Amino acid sequence: MPKISKILLLIASAVLVLTIFMGVNASGVSAATDAQEGAYNQINVYREVLGHIQNDYVEEPNLALVTNGALRGLLESLDADSSYLSPDDYKLYKMDKGGKAQVGINVSKRFGYANVVSVVPGSPAEKGSLVDGDIIEAIDGHDTRDIPLAMIQKMLEGQPGTEVSVSVVRQGKPDPDKIELTRTITQEPPVQDAMYDGFSILYIKPEILDHEHVQQVEAKLKGMRSAGNKKVLLDLRDVAAGDMAEATRLANFLLKSGTIGSLEGQQVAKVTFTADPSKAIVPNAPAVVLVNHGTAGPAELVAAALLENKRADLVGEKTFGEGTQQKTFELPDGAALILSVAKYESPLGKRLQDEGVTPGVLVASATADQGDSDGEQAPQVMGATPAPTVTAKPTVTVDEQLTKALDLLKAKAA
Repeated sequence: MPKISKILLLIASAVLVLTIFMGVNASGVSAATDAQEGAYNQINVYREVLGHIQNDYVEEPNLALVTNGALRGLLESLDADSSYLSPDDYKLYKMDKGGKAQVGINVSKRFGYANVVSVVPGSPAEKGSLVDGDIIEAIDGHDTRDIPLAMIQKMLEGQPGTEVSVSVVRQGKPDPDKIELTRTITQEPPVQDAMYDGFSILYIKPEILDHEHVQQVEAKLKGMRSAGNKKVLLDLRDVAAGDMAEATRLANFLLKSGTIGSLEGQQVAKVTFTADPSKAIVPNAPAVVLVNHGTAGPAELVAAALLENKRADLVGEKTFGEGTQQKTFELPDGAALILSVAKYESPLGKRLQDEGVTPGVLVASATADQGDSDGEQAPQVMGATPAPTVTAKPTVTVDEQLTKALDLLKAKAA
């Protein structure tokens, strides 16, 4: 293909992406005109950059790779959940029917690489010593900087018994660890419970907020009255998967009234989730919620609802920051955009994706990264922006977060 044709094709692709991004439509003529003008200005810059790459780069570039990289960077600059899928990627993405074996990790993107948000107990990932905050530099030799999040998640799945190789950057180590994981059908463990302080405190720990596990939490809360428990300790640490509707239901178990959260986007009308008094189970029992950096998505919605309605104390660390609704836009060349079209907000209007949830009582975990108060430091990855030096994680001896939560509950009047 002649150079000019290639450049025109790239510009056309950029126009299409920017038009979708800006939300240009028939309504709001003035706003649409401003958006179009801004888009055209950016395209002029894009065209000039392409011209320099095409004519002045040390060698003739592969324009397809340049374009894929530019579009991927454009989407990932919005948030971790937005992705650009090339035609080949999207074909594989559509072929996937789910139900495959996994390695037991929830992943997102931070610092440009795949980041372990949480690890499923008893999974191959846990047996392989992966922990929250580990950075996956490569999967089967493919650099995760160059792979959209949607495809990273698919690459970790496969047939039971098959292996996947991950290169993991760990705190305090100069070189990545190469770990072989065997995919298995991992079952989420049932909700854990325990009694503390002479059976007056019911401790509940779900690993996922799906329908089955929220049903288990509901049964345990209903059993509080007959068991004589008067207080609730809800442990949402490392809970990073589930369903937002189930999270709303769980929050309602402890809330008799008030706003649980909301969902809103540029083209998505605001929806507010409000507590239903008839669905509250223990609306008056003193409660504390445990959270950490592995608390993400649905669990963050629960934590924010209970915190901002002054229903429970939050103990632990700032949460991960996840909470969007995606929509897939198919492009004429067979590629696709997975775009975040709405974000979940706390009762006070804070976007979970942007701000996470900060506990009122901050207690670092024994394995927390040493550094800033948010724990948002990354290990050093080859080719990435240099990160601050990080102190190695100490050996876990005492669960100080749990101890603090129990102390707070013991001091509360039943």
